[in-house]
Amino acid sequence: MGLGALGPGIGQGNAVKGAVEGIARNPGASGKIMTTMLVGLAMIESLAIYALVIALILLFANPFM
Repeated sequence: MGLGALGPGIGQGNAVKGAVEGIARNPGASGKIMTTMLVGLAMIESLAIYALVIALILLFANPFM
């Protein structure tokens, strides 16, 4: 689960960093940047949720045992 959370965590950090830099350069576009960033963060977070689901399946319904 830790490795499944590492990638999305790094990706979300980079996405927020880019959004903050974009808003600092052009404050007038903050609404569009924030909307796009939130959609992107939701997509990235879905990877972490998928990793959690796989971890729970392997933990409680292990098909290999």
